Amino acid sequence: MQGTMSRSSSSSITHGVPVVAVCLAALLLSNALIYLYLDSLYQTDEQPVTSHVGCEPQHFKMVTMKNCTPWLQCSQISAEVRKLKLIGQGAVKKVYLAEWRGQKVALSKLSSLDYLEDFLHGLSMLQALQGPPVVQLVGFCLEEHTLVTEHHPLGPLLNLDSVLAQEQHRQHNTWQVRLRLATDYVFILHYLHNSPAGRRVMCDSNSLEKTLSQFLLTNDFHLVVNDLDALPEVDLSRGLLVKCGHRELTGDFVAPEQLWPYRNKGQPFSDDLMPGYDERTDIWKIPDVTWFLMGRVPGGDVVHFHLFQIHEQCKKDDPKLRPSALDVLKLYKLVYISMVRDNAGFRDML
Repeated sequence: MQGTMSRSSSSSITHGVPVVAVCLAALLLSNALIYLYLDSLYQTDEQPVTSHVGCEPQHFKMVTMKNCTPWLQCSQISAEVRKLKLIGQGAVKKVYLAEWRGQKVALSKLSSLDYLEDFLHGLSMLQALQGPPVVQLVGFCLEEHTLVTEHHPLGPLLNLDSVLAQEQHRQHNTWQVRLRLATDYVFILHYLHNSPAGRRVMCDSNSLEKTLSQFLLTNDFHLVVNDLDALPEVDLSRGLLVKCGHRELTGDFVAPEQLWPYRNKGQPFSDDLMPGYDERTDIWKIPDVTWFLMGRVPGGDVVHFHLFQIHEQCKKDDPKLRPSALDVLKLYKLVYISMVRDNAGFRDML
């Protein structure tokens, strides 16, 4: 009997080992497939997390359109674009919800000739920077000082919390969606700092609210940059630095190098004496924007923990010690992928 029991026990172990091995292999394969899928979402450093259908230069195509269409000209805008209501207004532009051939679009008109230079700069940047991270240009008319862009009904990023509080969007109020939005934001900075139009700095970013208003939420909860009226160029090879406006900047949100350096000495602000700076002012603001974007959701504290060190580096007083947008982008992607993978692995183990 003892020999029979021994053989039975041995047989059980012999058959049990492959079962455990197969289960372990399946778990590892499942995690690997999840990892590869997530990695494909962030395939390369140059690949955005969202994409528009590609068209030839100076063409556009919105989601419900079958074919790419050339940018609308003055005659088409005048005859075919119908204003519906005012949806936004700033110093430079008034923005109207409008309709073109059944498509909702945003029609922007110059508010005052005093800001014509800013308006024309913003239009030139829209033309030069068309791509996945930038709102689609639909058309423009220089004679009427108008431009038409794709409409995103969820509105500016500033409205994120109120959007996610709506019943139809509550399922998106997760750390995954919020971290993807933060990753989009950093990707856009990387794109602007390495753009086809040179190294560009986001100068309309002197407060958190102003910064958030520069971006639009898409229907699939990604970001596009929308307001490009203040994107000066940095070119270190030509000694070209920027100054965001001609007035003194104050507050903790702007980078230290954007503050008037002689204020403690009682010297009045002078635009002529104010030193210039580069794109690393944008890096300083990343932690504040991401903190807002993460909100208060389960898992958010873990995200902040993983990002603590890179955010500390972003807040270095010496701009030369701050990471590039690409460095931050790589870490954001890594944190997102590893956290989703770990969560999936944890669920598989239960």
